[in-house]
Amino acid sequence: MTNLNEATQENVEFMIEAIKSKLKMATAAAMQASHFRVSQYEEIKELYDIVADKPNFSISEVEALVSELGKLRSQL
Repeated sequence: MTNLNEATQENVEFMIEAIKSKLKMATAAAMQASHFRVSQYEEIKELYDIVADKPNFSISEVEALVSELGKLRSQL
């Protein structure tokens, strides 16, 4: 089990991959975990917690979550 209490690049990448997997993102290849930084850890952790706690998502929820990931990704 990964210790997500530590803000590391490995944890960022783990959470991004978990989010992509859970949301079954069709554009997952374009959303590479390496495009996210440790400086965005808290925001990514919030999205991860939302995704991890919910069993399924509506299309609009998936779109909103993907949009938030896109905003974080574009801050590079």
